[in-house]
Amino acid sequence: MFKKISLLILFITCSSFSTETPSLLGKVGDGLMEKFHDAIADAYETAEFELEEITVPMETAEKVPSEMNHQNLFKILSGGKLIGYAYLGEAPSKKRMFDYAVFFTPELIIKKSKVLIYREDYGRQIGTRRWLSQFKGMSSKKKAVYGKNVAAISGSTISATSMTRAVNAVLESVGVLQKQKLIGY
Repeated sequence: MFKKISLLILFITCSSFSTETPSLLGKVGDGLMEKFHDAIADAYETAEFELEEITVPMETAEKVPSEMNHQNLFKILSGGKLIGYAYLGEAPSKKRMFDYAVFFTPELIIKKSKVLIYREDYGRQIGTRRWLSQFKGMSSKKKAVYGKNVAAISGSTISATSMTRAVNAVLESVGVLQKQKLIGY
């Protein structure tokens, strides 16, 4: 009897949340939100900031390659002043997904990118500052090309290619949002 009640409660609880908009920040147990906030503080060299979620109209969100409108695109404000933008995403590695962030200047140029949580034993090299620094300075006008302007990594081909594709998708999406004057100047 107890098992049936517990299963019923579990089913009701799970189904009541199934219509909610998925959120990367809502992940439980990984500490993603804390890592995201720490990465923002490091990228912008300030512990004092606020995040303001950017809501993308559905018709625009359908036109961009990156997932938008799931608590993953933010204005970063400090003292009421815009200091940049942050995108929080996830991308596939060989068997699992990894979480990453891309930080932009107010002019929508990549300031920094960071792998926040990597869940596999192989391919961790994509999380090094040195490798990720290759994306710094890119904008929607410059495409990242794995093996050309983004160095290949032996033993991390799948993850490195995936991160390069993810950054390109974010850059393309940011370009669309900028053209529609939803972000940037």
